[in-house]
Amino acid sequence: MAENPLINKVFNAKTIAYEERFELTRKNRTMRMREILRIVRRHDVMKGITPAEFRAILEDLGPTFMKIGQVLSTRSEILPQAYCDELSHLQANTTPLPFEKVVEALDVVYGDRRGRIFKSIDPKPLGSASLAQVHKAVLLNGDEVAVKVQRPGVRMIMAQDIDVLRSLVHHLERFFRGDQMLDFHAVVEELWVAFIEETDFTREAENLREFALLNKDVPFVSCPEPYLEYCTPDVLVMEYIDGFSINDTESIIEAGYDLSEIGDKMMDNFAKQILDDGFFHADPHPGNIVIKDGKIVYLDLGIMGRLSPRDRAAFGEIIKAVGTQNAGDLKDALISFAVDVDINGIDHPRLLSELDNVLGSYASCDVADIDIGAFLTDILALTRQCKVTLPSSVTAVSRSLVTLEGTVLAYVGSFNIADIINRRLRRTQARPDVLKQSLEELVLELRSAGEGLSTAASYSGEMMRMLTRGQLKVNMNMLGSEEPFANLSRIVNRMTMGLMIAGLLVAGALISSIQGMPTVCGLPVLAVVMFVSAFVLSVIVVRDIYHHLRK
Repeated sequence: MAENPLINKVFNAKTIAYEERFELTRKNRTMRMREILRIVRRHDVMKGITPAEFRAILEDLGPTFMKIGQVLSTRSEILPQAYCDELSHLQANTTPLPFEKVVEALDVVYGDRRGRIFKSIDPKPLGSASLAQVHKAVLLNGDEVAVKVQRPGVRMIMAQDIDVLRSLVHHLERFFRGDQMLDFHAVVEELWVAFIEETDFTREAENLREFALLNKDVPFVSCPEPYLEYCTPDVLVMEYIDGFSINDTESIIEAGYDLSEIGDKMMDNFAKQILDDGFFHADPHPGNIVIKDGKIVYLDLGIMGRLSPRDRAAFGEIIKAVGTQNAGDLKDALISFAVDVDINGIDHPRLLSELDNVLGSYASCDVADIDIGAFLTDILALTRQCKVTLPSSVTAVSRSLVTLEGTVLAYVGSFNIADIINRRLRRTQARPDVLKQSLEELVLELRSAGEGLSTAASYSGEMMRMLTRGQLKVNMNMLGSEEPFANLSRIVNRMTMGLMIAGLLVAGALISSIQGMPTVCGLPVLAVVMFVSAFVLSVIVVRDIYHHLRK
């Protein structure tokens, strides 16, 4: 894919600005690396790590590694269940920040305005996470709010941690080339993007407004309302929500809720977020979902995923191809979805064969029994091996589905996302506005095709006139022909060298029979020169063959 110099220039300028802002220097990177090694050595990991010790290590390493632990807590296919259960404690609470520190942080943001905004602030935190702490407060007008305060210095620590990880990946990439299952560089860069979004609370406030607007017609889904006039990058003021945590199943059942109904509604709405809105919660772990007044309330909208209309359509095509078990359609959908495709590097027969194998593993299941999260994980691993780079949005969708599946399966009951997605696709395609939009797109495509045919006809007429006048020249570039031609050139070169060697040997033998010429070791000088030249050329050919075989 061609690079845009202007985009690269802007990206590099932003990178330099962030490096200066967060002091991402080699000295600080080295200091942080030494600190990480000290923490790891202090826990004596060489003797083994229990689940509790693993959680303690992540807590001591800081907020970046705690966020990684939160993701791992929902991935039982990566870690044993005992470790997942222990890491799940990272989702709810960490060591609380002293209330005095919270007040100091608020004074830094608001100054003297704090007393004119808040009537009171509860010293006891509602929740304490790796990035921020939430306190209940009352505004001067009497509204009860939740105040989310970013931990002092956490942005600097997380930036330096990700910088350390980026440096480690840079050095490890030389050992993981070719068909590695995971693009470590892409993972770290995605972590960096998530860090930038999650540490700016003004973005989360805008996300809350957008999410509420998109789900205004869904009676069973809600999110806190932000108070934008009081929100800053370090402080988020929003509506106070007092509900049941999704993992508090006993209280939910006692309140008269049906767990299976909650699970079905949650997954149906999540399919809507992906397929209809293209704006979905990218971190739906249990600590971010509560039940209140018959509604599923999403909290912590700091990390949201986005899908363009093209991406949503392509995602639907992928699901359809899985439903029909058609590897050819799935291959076409993946390639059309890709942001970077090495056309010459793709081994299409191998890709089709591998897709057949992946689909074959799900062939014995009904579409309603397919684990979409696991399926997308398999597809992502396969496309990386086959040099097809899918957009990061697919990774976000896959991770979110896996996280939500883990959440719902653990606390709400059995369900299947594939059946829900297919029902959503059928409803979406049957909507009048969607049909109207499809017809409009068809008309535009037909018009574009007609204009293209007209232009092609005019170009072909001009080309024929130039051809009849002898003014047409054709330059041909055969894609993918470099390697065959290189092999052919190597064969011709070796054959030429072989003929030269044979000619020198024959000529040397003939000259050896001629009498009266100057000799060396009993042979004519000219014959010796030819024999030596043939020997040197033979060594060159043998050496070339040897090196080529080693490669």
